[in-house]
Amino acid sequence: MVINVSKKSVYWIALIIIILDQVTKFIARKYFTVTKNTGGAFGILQSQTLFLILVSIAVALYIIYYLNDHHYLELGFLLGGVMGNLIDRLFLGYVTDFINLGFWPSFNIADSFNTTAVILLIWRLRKD
Repeated sequence: MVINVSKKSVYWIALIIIILDQVTKFIARKYFTVTKNTGGAFGILQSQTLFLILVSIAVALYIIYYLNDHHYLELGFLLGGVMGNLIDRLFLGYVTDFINLGFWPSFNIADSFNTTAVILLIWRLRKD
């Protein structure tokens, strides 16, 4: 099942994800042990912060452009996740990861929504 929503809803979803992501990261940095990830997913591209910032901005701008014609729920997930991690990179120089399952690299709320968005987009493309 794929879900289409209004363009306005996509932006609201993204904003809620950004707030949730930033609040949980703030709490994690204050009270728990966190990982300072200077790379991308699974720790690739370590210390390539400027490159990752530029890629994040490009992805966010493309999503905003794509929203002119496609109002997909998962685009809100992806925009919120990308922006949540971009905020960390811009203001901290790294992404705060705090969810550690032991058998998987640590991650955060933004990463969870990014992964969910990609899975849903693949599902949507497979169905179309």
